[in-house]
Amino acid sequence: MAAYVIMDIEVTDPTSYRGFLEQAAAAVAAHGGRYLVRAGATTVLQGNWQPHRLVVVEFDSAEQARQWRNSPDATHAREMLNRSSNTNMIIAEGD
Repeated sequence: MAAYVIMDIEVTDPTSYRGFLEQAAAAVAAHGGRYLVRAGATTVLQGNWQPHRLVVVEFDSAEQARQWRNSPDATHAREMLNRSSNTNMIIAEGD
């Protein structure tokens, strides 16, 4: 079953964030992930959620997503992300 890593990223340091983007793209590709959404406009249809920068990455399974998340290259990218943003991140399984 496919799994989706969904991130809501509030960029606090644009210069450092640019470095994260390069690292993240390489780590996602190396672990078989595919970007489905990278930012863009969002429209709230219901509720109070106001996403900042929405990112959705598809993996073949939740296990594959976890392997990506725990890999050394993703860990390095995540450290860069944590220094340059406030981020919420989940894994959602589904079709």
